Amino acid sequence: MRFDRVLIFSLLLPLAGCVTTHTDSSSLGKSMPQSSKADQASDAARIHTELGQRYMAAGDLETALGKLTKALQFDPNYAPAHTVIAVLYERIHKLPEAEEHYRKAVALEPGKGAPNNNLGVFLCHTGKVAEATGYFQKAVADPFYQTPDVALTNEGVCQLQASDAKGAEASFRDAIARNPNNAEALFQLANMLYLNKDMFRARAFIQRFDALGQPTAASLKLGHDIESRLGNPEGALVYSKRLLSQFPDSEQAHTLETAARP
Repeated sequence: MRFDRVLIFSLLLPLAGCVTTHTDSSSLGKSMPQSSKADQASDAARIHTELGQRYMAAGDLETALGKLTKALQFDPNYAPAHTVIAVLYERIHKLPEAEEHYRKAVALEPGKGAPNNNLGVFLCHTGKVAEATGYFQKAVADPFYQTPDVALTNEGVCQLQASDAKGAEASFRDAIARNPNNAEALFQLANMLYLNKDMFRARAFIQRFDALGQPTAASLKLGHDIESRLGNPEGALVYSKRLLSQFPDSEQAHTLETAARP
């Protein structure tokens, strides 16, 4: 049985509004404060980084790369630009360049949760599981990081890849304690309990996941399998009907249909 595992990047940058160049008539004739060259460079780096994100979101990766490269020319120490360009390099499968920029972002902001989480995700994706865990813990340690449950969930997924089921369960439970609506942690914990044949507790967590109103093919298949193992064919049928109607082309739906054939 195959279940999806999702590693989640932290939000990179809020996209600012449009930049204007006109001057309000009330300010004419008044002396305007002059920003330093360093401030101007930082502003230019920010603007080009935001533009790079916009082009990435639109799928124009070549133009995005140009904007992000320009951002780092303006300010080589602008950490968000390193993060965004790292994501882009990873997307175009230039992993050494991606790793270099993820690490640079952490070096520039070593105490911040988002860059540590993002580096951890990258390291986990590339098989460096033991090293990744330390960065997830650094992310959680940031008292101002708004989504420590995300880093804990990522840590749990990474621990599963290293066959550390005990550590993964602890991470998922910590994530849920911090955010009871963390869908990925709820699903992962339900899956772990199912695989450990702890069906009643698995049911409780998949029901909590289902109550969030964000069903996936994997969650509906898991719900079906849990109810089947509990000897509840009516409950299993409810999940199977939802799976076949909402995700008819999914791998899980095909698996269910194949199993139902005589």
